[in-house]
Amino acid sequence: MHKEYMYNSVFSKLIVDYIVSRREAGFMYDNPAYWLYRFDQYCSDKDVRETVITKPLFESWASKSGTETKTTQNNRLQALRNFCVYLNTMGIPAYIPANLPRPEKVVPYLMKDEDIREFFKQVDLYEPRDPVPVFRRMAYEYKVLFRLIYCCGLRINEACSLKTENLDTDNGLLTIYHSKGRKDRIVYLPEDLRKLCKDYRQWLNTYLGSASVWFFPGRHPEHPVQKTSIDKKFNEFWNATRSSKTCDKKPTVHCLRHAFVTKRISNWMEADIPLQVMMPYLSSYLGHMGSMETYYYFHQVEDVFRTVRRKDVISSRVIPEVQHES
Repeated sequence: MHKEYMYNSVFSKLIVDYIVSRREAGFMYDNPAYWLYRFDQYCSDKDVRETVITKPLFESWASKSGTETKTTQNNRLQALRNFCVYLNTMGIPAYIPANLPRPEKVVPYLMKDEDIREFFKQVDLYEPRDPVPVFRRMAYEYKVLFRLIYCCGLRINEACSLKTENLDTDNGLLTIYHSKGRKDRIVYLPEDLRKLCKDYRQWLNTYLGSASVWFFPGRHPEHPVQKTSIDKKFNEFWNATRSSKTCDKKPTVHCLRHAFVTKRISNWMEADIPLQVMMPYLSSYLGHMGSMETYYYFHQVEDVFRTVRRKDVISSRVIPEVQHES
């Protein structure tokens, strides 16, 4: 399910047609849709009356606000630039800048095993303050949803939009359709997670009185749980951990997927399993375009350095340790 925006500017129909075309091509296109909505509002406020994106219009929209990060600025300008390319293919003049501000390189927080244990402890201890039944249902959903993300390395939108019909809890198979990059894939569940999902599914159907279309329904069962709601609950659970008081960077839900990847690769390296053999399988499991995209998750893992040093039998001869004179 996508959040729908009301576009009102002179570009409204063109924006809607453009977003529909991108989604029909298999892209989620939620974030760009939001930024085009903001651009649409901007054009309405500026009383833009011609369906032409001039250089002055683009550059006035491009101006970075005082509180905006370079990454956010890049995201919104990339959305508009791609829309301008679309307009040009439609024969509508639109300015296309040669370069955009570079986004900041953000290194994610690497959740260690202790972080993971503390996080799920808080998830399991969670009791809603309001005894309203729907909140108690959501409490059970959180326990399963966050484990599904961590144990299978799912993207948050893949978990939130998961349909019940796409999860085979008898055979432990999860089918992801039309994910990032228009890729479909099958995800195999570990046995304990398969059983957890099966028990939860039976409970959910009994609770709702009928089979649910969504594996994780939101407050209103006819809709899936919202990504923003899961982001907020993740922050709430993380802030309740001891690790949150000492870490130098705030993790996000995506860090659970990151932790799955790095843990899997570390275990293979410790077991002397050739990565060049296993990485294509892991890339396919994660829905990546190739192994290099998967290696990106692993480039700053602390545990790997111990593994590399243990395996490196010639480094001490090739690069000798520096001896300092006293």
